[in-house]
Amino acid sequence: MPAERAGAAGAASPRAAPGPLQPGVPGGAAPVPPRGPGRQEGPRCSRGIRSRRGIRSRRGIRAAPEGPAPPEAPLQPPGVPVAVPPAMSSASCPSREPPRYLSKAEAEAIEKELLEDYRFGRQQLIEIWGHACAVAVTKAFPLPSLPRKQPTVLVVCGPAQNGAIGLVCARHLRSFDYEPTIFYPKRSPDPLYRDFTTQCEKMDIPFLSYLPTEVQLINDAYNAVVDAVLGAEAEVGEGREPCAAILATLKHIRIPIVSLDVPSGWDAESGGSGGISPDVLVSLAAPKECARRFLGRRHFVAGRFLPYDVQKKFELNPPEYPGTECVVAL
Repeated sequence: MPAERAGAAGAASPRAAPGPLQPGVPGGAAPVPPRGPGRQEGPRCSRGIRSRRGIRSRRGIRAAPEGPAPPEAPLQPPGVPVAVPPAMSSASCPSREPPRYLSKAEAEAIEKELLEDYRFGRQQLIEIWGHACAVAVTKAFPLPSLPRKQPTVLVVCGPAQNGAIGLVCARHLRSFDYEPTIFYPKRSPDPLYRDFTTQCEKMDIPFLSYLPTEVQLINDAYNAVVDAVLGAEAEVGEGREPCAAILATLKHIRIPIVSLDVPSGWDAESGGSGGISPDVLVSLAAPKECARRFLGRRHFVAGRFLPYDVQKKFELNPPEYPGTECVVAL
């Protein structure tokens, strides 16, 4: 009688008949329904469960989804060239206007506006410019490229603001693993400049008591010289000591010279043939008119910190500074 009832139930519905037990299933439950000829099966996954978007094989590769296949892209006729969008050339890119070269009065007006209107402090500006000058030195003379085993650099500082920028430059060079030495013969009584001097002394940066007049000693001891003697505020042909003796020595050295803002002995606008001939020039904020006569290897500009309204007001046309760079080579 149980067999007859089972046969009758099987004739009514294929799902009612018990199938073989699944091995490894607790209690031997979960019968597997037979796949009779009258059963219409849809696409199943590897575990017997219908997939929404297609059939997943045992290796996890999805088969084609149900429904009509998307239309194929038309083939390119043989012999017909494939249309490729033209690449943008450098000529098609909009060209940037060259940076503006400032007169001495314009440079002073920008600095005055930064100090009075934008409330920059003098220490802040000197710190920004000194750090930028140190970065320019690292770009012009990377440590692996130095000809001498010791990464020595001589920083010659004058008594005014350019000299203070040189002190900050030396401090940052020390942080960049260079070995700066400072020659600062006429120290300023300004408390701010004295603070910069103390910072260098606390970082064990040596100070020279005198500058050797025999230039060969300088050539043999250092990889480069940073000229922070006179800046844009100095008068052309500064003949007062000790600046005159320093310039006389720097004119004859053979190692590269890095001048800050305006090469010592140059006029900020007309330049000057009586000054030194630097290999590298670092213009602060924007190039000065005298930089048009610069014939050295590298010319850097440190003006990224300038507010946009200042750039616009004075029509500076600053160069593009990539990434987070504070200094860029023209």
